[in-house]
Amino acid sequence: MSATDETFKILVYSDDATVRESVRKALGSRLSQGLPENEVIEFATADALRLYIDSKKIGKKSNVDLFILDGEATPEGGMGLARQLKDEIFNCPPTLLIVARAQDAWLAGWSRADGVVTHPIDAFTLSKSVLDLVSTATATK
Repeated sequence: MSATDETFKILVYSDDATVRESVRKALGSRLSQGLPENEVIEFATADALRLYIDSKKIGKKSNVDLFILDGEATPEGGMGLARQLKDEIFNCPPTLLIVARAQDAWLAGWSRADGVVTHPIDAFTLSKSVLDLVSTATATK
């Protein structure tokens, strides 16, 4: 959970505005009654996400709770970005990848993502996957 617990901060990366909007709508304003309200920050480029991470010094203090990355984004996909985040951020927050097909889940394993869902985004599946990741992350702290 964020250091302030004022919001549950979720960073969403996709070059496709409709994917980012679908994620935001699926998550709603709050994941569950026991969690603070969501703060969704959207990124259309991996470079913008990296600049944000560098400016906030993520990893030194937990000010991001979850990354949701589009594995189908171009020119840089979320799978490579997920692996980079896991390699470079100490105590990296959980990462959820959105992939084109269920058969692509093995690639999410390579990327060290903590969870995977498929396109098109199903609100129930995405919300459940996020809650499962949050529960697991909270239980291991």
